[in-house]
Amino acid sequence: MINLNQLRAFYQVAKCQNVSLAARQLFVSQPAVTAQVKLFEESCGLKLFKKKGRNLKLTDAGSTLFNHAKKIFEQEKKIEEAVAQMKELRRGNLKLGSARTYARYFMPFLLTGFRDAYPHIKIHLDEGSSQEMIHSLIELKNEVVIIAKTEDIPNIACIPFSREELVLILPPNHRLANNDRIRFEQLAEEPIIMKDPGSGTRRLVDALFSGKGFTPHVLMETGDAEIIKLLVQHGEGISFLAKEAVAVELQEKKLVAVPLKKDPIFLDVTIAYLKNQPLSPPAQAFLDSLKKLGTKKMRFQGMGALMAKMLAGEIL
Repeated sequence: MINLNQLRAFYQVAKCQNVSLAARQLFVSQPAVTAQVKLFEESCGLKLFKKKGRNLKLTDAGSTLFNHAKKIFEQEKKIEEAVAQMKELRRGNLKLGSARTYARYFMPFLLTGFRDAYPHIKIHLDEGSSQEMIHSLIELKNEVVIIAKTEDIPNIACIPFSREELVLILPPNHRLANNDRIRFEQLAEEPIIMKDPGSGTRRLVDALFSGKGFTPHVLMETGDAEIIKLLVQHGEGISFLAKEAVAVELQEKKLVAVPLKKDPIFLDVTIAYLKNQPLSPPAQAFLDSLKKLGTKKMRFQGMGALMAKMLAGEIL
């Protein structure tokens, strides 16, 4: 097996054609370089140099090995540069996961600052239900995910990020659309277009109905908020979505949000990652940027307030 230290000494001497110069390049003594080259020749069973005055010339065998060694150490330089680029975030991949609603309405804003700071990092954004995103962490498909708060899972770290208000949405011509508030009893027979079972929204809505002793009349299940909004607009049923996800439709009066006869409903959004797995430099940098944004004040205001500040240039 080739001894790389010996090969390096041989390569540098061949390149410099002088032992003293090679020793200076390698930051070792001249006798150490001479000894390494001698050991390399002995291990190969070949004479690799001829002396010409103070300089050394390669034999045919030495020239052949030098050409191979040159490729090895050129690759070594490329490896060193790749390592430096990855450590300095000039190269790398960021594997993120997000619940569908956050991926569509919030992630573009969250990624803006990161992209400006690290333009050479390639971002892979996966989306699905909160449950699917937790599974993606366990399967090592993603490193950091943004999801609705879930039950404690071993080896998963969760950091509170924001609180998003969940609203009941109806078409403007619905019989309950003009009510100041709606009682749960009034929703008992209403067809509801639900988020898919793995979502945080679905988990929260199911818990709300169960706590009141009712079972929701589920007309349809889908993870796509856009489909839910269109179906509600067309009078196919009612639904529950994050307020920021329907902000445009509420403003344009395509949908109506009516409060339930109780305090506002909030969905806790968290950042999750594996406790016992090291994060890549891009993932750690993204997590650090989220920690700076996810202040206590923001957790009470929600993502809408954050996006407004970013658009106004108050947050860079």
